[in-house]
Amino acid sequence: MFTGLVQGAAQVVSLSSREKDGARLTLAHPLLASAKPGDSIAVNGCCLTVVDPQGDHVSFDLLAETLRLTNLGVLTAGSVVNIEPSLLPTDRLGGHFVTGHIDASGLITRWEKVGADWRLDIRAPADFLKYIVAKGCVAVDGMSLTVAAVTDDVFTIWIIPHTLEVTNLGSRQAGDGVNLESDLLAKYAEKLLRK
Repeated sequence: MFTGLVQGAAQVVSLSSREKDGARLTLAHPLLASAKPGDSIAVNGCCLTVVDPQGDHVSFDLLAETLRLTNLGVLTAGSVVNIEPSLLPTDRLGGHFVTGHIDASGLITRWEKVGADWRLDIRAPADFLKYIVAKGCVAVDGMSLTVAAVTDDVFTIWIIPHTLEVTNLGSRQAGDGVNLESDLLAKYAEKLLRK
């Protein structure tokens, strides 16, 4: 379980194919120096398991399915990803409940500075957008963000300078793909009401 409060922007050291399928992803960041085998860390919002910690370089094995359904498969050495270690029982819950299980892929259609802040528009599939409401929560590449507006196929988020500074957003541009996770409570409410 995560909160969507990104702890750092890690650099991709490598993404290499494994012998049969999938890949091994290696990241570098000082925050990763305390990671142990079996720890869960959200990488661009995807819950991954640490398999080989070597100081501040940590490796994860990725399934072929993860590569297909997320933006992790297009990473290259030097790419920047958002990271968040899993919650401890004593941690503050400052974002919203994030599972690290990606619901959909989105596409950045607008990413520009407006005044002191930044506007981020993301096109998403209709079956994902049904869970998105103005003033509601959404996880974008693992970042817990507040939705400002929703249209038929796009939702808008306003980004403050602090968020831009501590996440991978500084390396993003229109046309980039993002990992999306909707509010867990919305999915449970839908299931209960359907019955």
